[in-house]
Amino acid sequence: MKDATQFWDGVAPGYAKSRIRDMDAYTYTLDRTRSYLRDSDRVLELGCGTGSTALQLADGVGSYLATDLSGAMIGIGRDKATVQGADNLAFRQCDALAAGVEGPFDAVLGLNLLHLVPDARAVIARAHELLAPGGLLITKTPCLTDRNTPLKIRAMLLALPIAQLLGKAPAVNFLKIAELEEAITAAGFDIIETGNYPARPPSRYIVARKR
Repeated sequence: MKDATQFWDGVAPGYAKSRIRDMDAYTYTLDRTRSYLRDSDRVLELGCGTGSTALQLADGVGSYLATDLSGAMIGIGRDKATVQGADNLAFRQCDALAAGVEGPFDAVLGLNLLHLVPDARAVIARAHELLAPGGLLITKTPCLTDRNTPLKIRAMLLALPIAQLLGKAPAVNFLKIAELEEAITAAGFDIIETGNYPARPPSRYIVARKR
């Protein structure tokens, strides 16, 4: 299996051209996220991919730092930001623990990220460390259901190790919704909004405030 950096570098060109699977869910959570951000905010996004969401949100905040493990993803994001003229948007290559990044930030975003990291709790703790008092963690994470896992998802999980061995899929660590929310509150956050967008399979949207 390829390591994570190699995998995401390799899929970056195709990822940049891929369509969003559920545009309604994406648009809704984008609007909800935008509603929490102020024009003076300093925002950090972990796992920004090719910067599509960063480019949607950057014009509504003071400064926006978009980070990703993949240098290829970051390169594509920088090119798109240059074309768009997003002067307050910067990109940096680093892992989800954001080594070398200095806070405080008013908001830390991790969208479609926490199931792709080796230790989601460590990333959540790092987000808490980087936030100013009262700052927001905003995350959206595909999760296992807290009840019976649908047959389609069980089949995918069974096939996943083979795809990973062939370098066709990244390492994933799905949490149940209750496990994810417990990890966030245990790290020192109060959850102020939740929802599943889409509902099946659930992609859990969470807004949490640093205590």
